[in-house]
Amino acid sequence: MSLADFEAAVDDAIDSIPEDLARAMNNVAIFVVEEYEPGPGDEPDPDLLGLYEGVPLTERDSWWDAGSLPDRISIFRQPLMRMCSTREELVEQILITVIHEVAHHFGIDDDRLHELGWG
Repeated sequence: MSLADFEAAVDDAIDSIPEDLARAMNNVAIFVVEEYEPGPGDEPDPDLLGLYEGVPLTERDSWWDAGSLPDRISIFRQPLMRMCSTREELVEQILITVIHEVAHHFGIDDDRLHELGWG
């Protein structure tokens, strides 16, 4: 899948978020990144599909919005493409990954996401 088609699939996944939840997303940016590049002290993970970096809405204080940088969601293109054998499977996994990372923005942890089938 081309980069443009992959980005369109991510956009479609974002558009599938219910409108009331999308409006509640606050100060978050979503990016397509080719591969996860660990920072100092982070473990390499070539199979990481997405990453939420920020402070979940459930943990923010009232002062949080004043001048805060946006939270960041990264969707890792190459690991997703490696794990999927068909375009349909890739589009479905992109949707799952976007929903999973957006859920972290709302304070939902991995255990609960797995229970809900978004793990």
